Amino acid sequence: MFSGLNKIFKIILPKGLFYRSLIIVAAPVIILQLIITVVFFDSIWIKANKGMTRSLVGEIKTLIDVYNENNSSQINFITNSYKKNFDFVINVLDSEIPSEEFERKFSPMDRSLRRELKSSFGNGNYWFNTVSYLDVIEVKIRSGDKIIQFFFPKEKLAASSVRLFILWIVLPSILLIFIAIIFLKNQTRPIVNLAKAAEKFGKGDYVNEFRPSGAREIRKASFEFDRMAKRINRHLNQRSTMLSGISHDLRTPLTRLKLQLAMIDQKELSQKMTKDIDEMEKMLNNYLEYAKTQIEEKTEKFNLNELINEIKIDLNNKNFFTEGKEEIYLIGRKNSLKRCFQNIVINGLTYGEKIYLKTEKTTNRIIILFDDNGPGIPIEQYANVFKPFYRLDKSRSLNKLGVGLGLSIVEDIVNSHGGNIRLSKSKFNGLQVKVSLPF
Repeated sequence: MFSGLNKIFKIILPKGLFYRSLIIVAAPVIILQLIITVVFFDSIWIKANKGMTRSLVGEIKTLIDVYNENNSSQINFITNSYKKNFDFVINVLDSEIPSEEFERKFSPMDRSLRRELKSSFGNGNYWFNTVSYLDVIEVKIRSGDKIIQFFFPKEKLAASSVRLFILWIVLPSILLIFIAIIFLKNQTRPIVNLAKAAEKFGKGDYVNEFRPSGAREIRKASFEFDRMAKRINRHLNQRSTMLSGISHDLRTPLTRLKLQLAMIDQKELSQKMTKDIDEMEKMLNNYLEYAKTQIEEKTEKFNLNELINEIKIDLNNKNFFTEGKEEIYLIGRKNSLKRCFQNIVINGLTYGEKIYLKTEKTTNRIIILFDDNGPGIPIEQYANVFKPFYRLDKSRSLNKLGVGLGLSIVEDIVNSHGGNIRLSKSKFNGLQVKVSLPF
């Protein structure tokens, strides 16, 4: 039962912290005002309305009794007095009780008036209209063969204090909710700024000096985030410097070895050793490429399908097919994503005859599907192929000539953009690589 209610509340309640906090603040105020209003209407207004209605119907009955006594002098005196002092208009008509109804079903005033008229004159002997006139009520009473028509102000039945009471109920509620909105905006803004900064930093964007603000707990979280971001940036800069040094220190001796091997007379031995050195150099380049995926690169807004067309032109392979909308814009590191998609396409073309790329756009995600018709990868190996330097032992290897860094680089780039990558069996019985990116 409670789990069902919890699910319903999760669906009904807003997702944002601001609106949830606003409900917490505003709901008690609104409920309290509703309770006060209900109590007022039940104990004060309705009772006052009943008393005023009973008094008015009593006056109408008195006038009817005077009319029935055929005392014209009294009738003229009373009608003139009521018209002068109470804004009553009384007419005697030669007509019938109207058949159409103008009663408002949910009006307490109408219900109270109907109840008193019915009690005093009986069914079919009265008719009233509270709708047609803005400030006037019309009542018709049958008296013998005549119809006596009354016009009197609505304030005779509805106390003016009701409007004032409602005004005093509504205005403070609006004022309190308005103050709550301003307060909650100021309280949630630091949290929103922290979330945006964390999202930006998670995608690899440079975060400017982050200034903590808000409540003590939020300021502490912001301060710790700023310290963390600085430590990570310092680590990345140190790694970049170290990699540059390693690249220079290792390439130099490899180049000397190549030159020395070129001067050896034993060509067969020289070729074998040169091949080994080339393999070492390739391993070094792959490792450096993998390590550099998180090194800062400026983000930019670009057309995803234009990037895919660039890859298609660079590869110049007729077995590479693309499908997707013309306009899908993405904010990210363009060169990194190009290397990412290129690695997937090359792997697909290496181990299959054809590869199909399709782009889709959902509410908040961009989906890129890569389907090849190769031998595929066993399901139990899906998690392992993303590990650095992991190579399959079977006929399909993600990098036959490399060191097993292809999908590691791909996953690293996708994750740095706040996305994810999934492997599955393609509709062509090969491997499907599904890349999902936010935009």
